[in-house]
Amino acid sequence: MLSAVLALPFVGLFFFRIYENQLVHQAESELIAQSAALVAVIGRDLRANLPGDAALGATVQADARSEAAAGLVPVLPSLDLARDQLLPRRPDAQPALAPAAEAFRAAGARLGPILVETQRVTLAGFRLLDSNGIVIAGREELGQSLAHVEEVAAALRGRFAAALRLRVSKNEPPPLYSLSRGTGVRVFTAMPVVVDGRVAAVLYSSRTPSNVFRHLYEERGKVVAAGLSVAILTLLIGLAFHRAITRPVKELIARTAAIGRGDRNALQPLRHHGTAEFATLSQSFLDMAGALNARSDFVATFAAHVSHELKSPLTSIEGAAELLRDDIEAGTGRMTDAERRRFLDNIVADAKRLTAITNRLRELARAEATPTDGATEIGPVIEALRSAFPGLSIRAGGEETGPIGMSAENLRIVLAHLADNAERHGATRLSVDAEAQGEFVRLEVRDDGQGISPNNRARIFDSFFTTRRDSGGTGMGLAIVRAMLEAHGGTILLADSERGARFTIMLRR
Repeated sequence: MLSAVLALPFVGLFFFRIYENQLVHQAESELIAQSAALVAVIGRDLRANLPGDAALGATVQADARSEAAAGLVPVLPSLDLARDQLLPRRPDAQPALAPAAEAFRAAGARLGPILVETQRVTLAGFRLLDSNGIVIAGREELGQSLAHVEEVAAALRGRFAAALRLRVSKNEPPPLYSLSRGTGVRVFTAMPVVVDGRVAAVLYSSRTPSNVFRHLYEERGKVVAAGLSVAILTLLIGLAFHRAITRPVKELIARTAAIGRGDRNALQPLRHHGTAEFATLSQSFLDMAGALNARSDFVATFAAHVSHELKSPLTSIEGAAELLRDDIEAGTGRMTDAERRRFLDNIVADAKRLTAITNRLRELARAEATPTDGATEIGPVIEALRSAFPGLSIRAGGEETGPIGMSAENLRIVLAHLADNAERHGATRLSVDAEAQGEFVRLEVRDDGQGISPNNRARIFDSFFTTRRDSGGTGMGLAIVRAMLEAHGGTILLADSERGARFTIMLRR
């Protein structure tokens, strides 16, 4: 891409028709200006020296003559290198059917030196023709006729004409010049000399436009400065791209490979961020990778806890079943009915524990993948809690907060787990106070139960942590509550309390 940017100025040299056309316009404008000045001099000379019976040419229309006299119709360049047809080389002069009149030959002798001096300075070619198109002044073709040339014929009728023709050159242009169309073009103009309303003569002028490459060579200092500016600018752009994009991309690719190999040290901010947008992108990627690693650690730990929790009741069931089977196979009847009932009760209790664990695992999975849409008022949820826990005196307080950004079913599940924990720990009263705090609603849930000991406060939200394992506790309730709140963008914290347990819940409105 940088090479393409660097090459653009050079590629542009092949698409300079507009510039070439401007050079053609410039050549035509210069010929018009020079011809106009010479025509004024020639016209004054002819008016002063031509005899009254001199044979003049076509009559110029009165309206055109009056406009020209008033200076209202300037002659403007009109040739277009891309639009106008490029005519063949100018036809050779032809022998005149009759020689020019003596008065015109004398005028040519007087005016010829002026044309030659002008040509030396302007490098343009000039020929003065009489009213019949015969050359009467100029370096070449004296006495020959050019009346058959298109632009000359138009001027003999009193109208200015210009044409683009193929250039005839004795020397071939350099190969580089051949890329320019202007090297093979010559501009021709024919301007009538009007005396007493009639065409008395025609000034036929020609010039080759300036060549683009020659003009660039003449301005080579500026071209070199422009080229160096482009090269320096391209270098600066390349350095900016390297620092802002290439280097951070390569570093992020290396970090990705390291993270894929399990390197935890790669989860660090990049040394070179480049742009602010790329810094945000890279940090988002690293945050995602860190979250996935944390999730992987959680899955591994969770799988270990699940296997441990399931192993104990399964081992108990397996041991009790083997003892019962051995007693039946032995046929001795040494096991009393009370012992058999005790083993069967153990099997039933452990089976119920397994059922409770699997139900809570399903609830945890539902909590982490729960839909996060919906909203509800807290009042109906409190009424549903009172029906579900008749042994608890549930009170709702605080201020009117409006809808909470959680469905009624999900909010009921969250508060039901907290109410169940309170009831299992000896609570008889439960209060739920609501308070609006900006975009959030703060719920404070209190009970008057046994509370939570300082040693257990840091672990109560861990999966499978419970102090009621002997009475069927699974340790999954608060883990489910936290997972469901986090899915809705909320949080839950255990707050200090003099009696019982107090939880602070933050939910979006």
